[in-house]
Formats: sequence, C-alpha cells, structure tokens
Amino acid sequence: MAIPVRLQNYLNKKKLTYEPVEHKTVFTAYDLAQTLAAPLDTVIKTLLVKADKQFYLVVLSAGFRLDLKKLKTHLKARQLSIAKEKDMTTAFKVKAGALTPFGGLHGVPVVADLGLKKTVKAFFGTGSFTDSVRLIVSAYLKAENARLAKIGQRSDLKLQTKPVPKRVKAKGKRKTKR
Repeated sequence: MAIPVRLQNYLNKKKLTYEPVEHKTVFTAYDLAQTLAAPLDTVIKTLLVKADKQFYLVVLSAGFRLDLKKLKTHLKARQLSIAKEKDMTTAFKVKAGALTPFGGLHGVPVVADLGLKKTVKAFFGTGSFTDSVRLIVSAYLKAENARLAKIGQRSDLKLQTKPVPKRVKAKGKRKTKR
C-alpha cells in the first residue's frame, strides 16, 4: 500500500518536501524504528488525546513518554485522557493506530513536545502500516502550526540489537554419542 492520495495532496498543498519510505508492516513507532534501524528520536509517534471536549494530536519522538500532567497543565484542561480506539474510527474515519500526525488533515490542533526541535529529520506515519514519510521536523511544526510544550519524558526504551553469531572453527572430527 502506498501513501494515501489524500495525505499526498495535503503535503503538497502545505509545500512540504517529503521522502516516501516503504517498510514491512508495523503498528507502533517503536516497531518502525526497529524495522528501519533508525534512532528512536527520529521516529515520531502520534497520540490522540481528549482535553475536556476537544481532541488534540500529540506528537513526540518514539524515545519519549507523554507526561499527561504536563499536557493537562499546558492545555489548561479540567479533564484529559488518551482517546479511545472508537474515537479514531468514528470521529476520524481511520483504522485504530493509523492516525497521522497531520492535524490539519484531521481538523484538530497539534501539540508537539519541545524536544522535537532538536531533531532535524524524522519519520512520520501516513495512515498506512507499510509506508511512512521522512521530512524536516521544523517544516512540519511550522506547517501544522504546532503548539510546543515540554510534555515528553525520556523513556527507557532501547532498540534491540541482533547478536552476531560467533563462528567456531571445528577442530578434527566430532564424536557423537550413540
């Protein structure tokens, strides 16, 4: 599956230069980082939150956790919660887990972790589980008119590294037990 045409049109309208990236099926930002062997700070995760009665897209790097208390304070909300999968499918007409970080496309404001300003280029979800886009983070933040706030907290996630198998030279013949 390629990048959805609706998103391509949106990115072109916003004059965002992007690089399409095809990959194996992934369902989380962590899995995308692992699949692409990309640092966690260069993969963007998107969360849908509900503050009082308003939805927001919250974006931060895959190497961070959302601090709900800080976000609640930033939004001056009385109630704050991670939106339910049902909200994604009914209000936004997307598959659960396939929400893009492009708030203008979904008609909701974007709140981004301040730490993203340190990242030059990153991988963003497209609404497809097999395609992403890589683009300049500062251009994304500007195009989305993202509200910046210190809402992320570094997680202890680490990418898995595959151990290199050691080769053992066989010396002589092997004896087998019978």
